[in-house]
Amino acid sequence: MLRLLARVIGVGIETADMLVQEVLARNMRDRLAIARYAGLTGSPTRAAPNAGRKGWPVRQRSSSARHDPIGVAISHLSEEQHLGAVVRARTENARGTRKLMIVALARKLLIALWRLVREGVVPDGVVLRPTQ
Repeated sequence: MLRLLARVIGVGIETADMLVQEVLARNMRDRLAIARYAGLTGSPTRAAPNAGRKGWPVRQRSSSARHDPIGVAISHLSEEQHLGAVVRARTENARGTRKLMIVALARKLLIALWRLVREGVVPDGVVLRPTQ
């Protein structure tokens, strides 16, 4: 898993190691569970007092499981990546949506990396370095 993730442009060795140990090595049932575990999407609440907060991101996991995918998303913005170009085009003239779009890109990239590790499918917008 680590070698495969390290081949993704925009993901370094240390980030790949953290993603494998914190998120991707766990047995998750679907893509929503991965995003929920990393704290990049909302989680349904069970208690009635929290009914007004239903769908808010969960902040109970380790901060590196949430911050490292966001860092990968920011690096995809600076490089010539397909997904980064989509976010740059959408936020070019928009005010106040850049942070939301970066978190959405981080969620999309984390799910793409999970699919890459589990199924071996290279999704659109993810570029791999050539093998050495």
